[in-house]
Amino acid sequence: QVQLVEFGGGLVQAGGSLRLSCAAPLGIFNINSMGWYRQAPGLQRELVAAITRGGSTDYADSVKGRFTISRDNAKNTVYLQMNSLKPDDTAVYYCNARVWVVSSARLYDYWGQGTQVTVSS
Repeated sequence: QVQLVEFGGGLVQAGGSLRLSCAAPLGIFNINSMGWYRQAPGLQRELVAAITRGGSTDYADSVKGRFTISRDNAKNTVYLQMNSLKPDDTAVYYCNARVWVVSSARLYDYWGQGTQVTVSS
């Protein structure tokens, strides 16, 4: 089982910024993509941003131009810089790592424990 450790999150006023970080164990060598998802009360978990090992990124339309995802492959760490935060960004944010498991010849999704982001109006 791969344990992802998240840092960051908290309470911020609208227009403010927060930075999330997430680290996967250094012994994991086949991380394909890393990313962030979020889940607000009563809603399904949704993709916020993802980044491949090569640096290609994907963003939800609602965060484009405000959030930036980055990754340090040497540290197995992914970051999410969130600027111009809105109350609609309030949710629990989950880190994701998609790992290629050689023995099974398939990708597995691993998740962090979640960190609360609350944006007040």
